[in-house]
Amino acid sequence: MNYYQHHVFFCLNIREDGEQCCTQMGSEKLFNYMKSKIKSLDIRGKGMVRVNRGGCFDRCSEGPLLVIYPQGIWYRFIDEKDIDEIIESHILAGNSVERLLV
Repeated sequence: MNYYQHHVFFCLNIREDGEQCCTQMGSEKLFNYMKSKIKSLDIRGKGMVRVNRGGCFDRCSEGPLLVIYPQGIWYRFIDEKDIDEIIESHILAGNSVERLLV
């Protein structure tokens, strides 16, 4: 059994060479938004949800990205509406958000 039902990792890498990275596309702001939202829904912790920083996923051209384990589902997101949809559909209802899948 997994410690968390959903373990969410956001790519928050910053490329020093100036190449495209998820952080340049707003991943930090939306990481903070998701953490806050999960906390406000009171669904964080053992057996529930954990939202973590991740390093480079080496898929920057597809980003910004997050991945949810243990399912290994990768999502691209643009704004808070996308994050809300991932929370509502994937985390709360157990359904992948097809339009955001990578």
